[in-house]
Amino acid sequence: MKIFIKSTLVIAGFLLATILRAEPVLKDVFKKDFLVGAALNPSQFCESNIAEVEIVKSQFSSISPENVLKWERIHPLPDQYDFSLADKYVDFGLRNHMFILGHTLVWHSQTPDWVFQNAQGKPLTREQLLARMHDHIRTVVGRYKGKVNGWDVVNEAVDEKGGLRVTPWLKIIGKDFLVKAFQFAHEADPQAELYYNDYGLENPMKRAGALALVNQLQAAGIKIAGVGLQGHYQLATNSPTLREVDDTITAFARLGVKVMITELDIDVLPSAWAALTADVSLKRKAEAGLNPYTNGLPADVQAELVSRYASLFAVFLKHRDVVGRVTFWGVTDGDSWLNDWPVPGRTAYPLLFDRKIKPKPAFFKLVTMGVAASNAGAFNRPCATDSGMAAQQ
Repeated sequence: MKIFIKSTLVIAGFLLATILRAEPVLKDVFKKDFLVGAALNPSQFCESNIAEVEIVKSQFSSISPENVLKWERIHPLPDQYDFSLADKYVDFGLRNHMFILGHTLVWHSQTPDWVFQNAQGKPLTREQLLARMHDHIRTVVGRYKGKVNGWDVVNEAVDEKGGLRVTPWLKIIGKDFLVKAFQFAHEADPQAELYYNDYGLENPMKRAGALALVNQLQAAGIKIAGVGLQGHYQLATNSPTLREVDDTITAFARLGVKVMITELDIDVLPSAWAALTADVSLKRKAEAGLNPYTNGLPADVQAELVSRYASLFAVFLKHRDVVGRVTFWGVTDGDSWLNDWPVPGRTAYPLLFDRKIKPKPAFFKLVTMGVAASNAGAFNRPCATDSGMAAQQ
C-alpha cells in the first residue's frame, strides 16, 4: 500500500512539474471567451519558417490570410484563377483544426483594374460587373465550401464621414452592391458565416455609417453574422479611446451581430503622416524622429504597450458574449505590415512576439488575464451535474 501511495505521489509530482514547465497558450486561456487568431503569410502556412509555424500551431485557434485570398492574387486575370497558395492556406487550417477565415471577397483595393473594365478599357455596365462579381464569389467561396468557416464578404466600404466610399463597385453597380455580394456568398456556401470588415469604426461618424449599412443588409434579408473591427490602434495618441472601443462593440451588439477584432496591432511609433508633407526625402523623414527604436523597444515604452494591450483585452473580456474572435495582424514584430509604413526605414513593435520569435511582456500579461478570467468564470458558474458538465464539453 505504501509503495502504491509513494508511486502515486511521484506520478502526481511529475505531472504537476510538467504543467508548470509548459508554455502558456493564448488559445487555451481564452478558450471560453473567444477565438484567438493570427494573420498568416506563405512562410507560415507553407511551413518554411519552422519557428513561427510552431507559434501558430501552439498559440492560435483561428487563422486569417494576409493576401492570398485577395482578388489580385487569386484571380489575377479574367480567365485565370490561381489557387496554389490559397489551397495551402486552407489545408494548413484544416490539418490543425483551426477556424479558417476567408479575407476578402469585395474590396476597392488590391483588385485589378480589369475587374471594372471591358476589353477596350471602358467601364463595365452594372449587369456586367454584377456577373463578374458573381463568378468570382461563386468560384472562390464554392471551392472552399465546408472548409472556410467565415468570409469577410465586403471590406472597407464606408468612408470617414459615414457614407459609402466612392469606388468602382458603388459607381457602376450602385448602393446594392453590398447586398448582392452577401447574397452571392450565401448562395455559394449557406453554412459559412458572413461578415462586414472595416477600420476606424470606433470613430462615431464612421460607426454610424456602418451601423446603417448593417441595418440595410438585415432589412434586405441578409444573414450577416458579424462585423469586423480591424483594430489597428495607436500608442502615441492613445487612439481610439477605450470608451470608443467599448461603445462600438455595444452598438453593433444591439443589432444582434457578433463583433470580431480582425487585424489587431498597436503601433508604438510616432505618427508619420504629418511628416509626409515635408519637403525632404522619404529616407530623411524616417530618420527625423520617426524611427526612434532601431535598437529595440525601451523598457518604458514596452510597459506602455503592456498596459495598452491589457486595457483593450479588458474591454474584449467585458464583451465576451459578443466578441467572437480576436485576431492579430501578423505573428511576430518582424512580420508586421507596419515596418516601413507609411515611410521606409521604420522598425515596428506592434505584436506579442518579437523579432527573435520570443514572447514579449504583453504576451505574458494577456495570458495572466486569460487565466484570471477563466478562473473567475468557473467560480461564478453554478454547480452542474455530471451530465451538464459533459454537455458543456
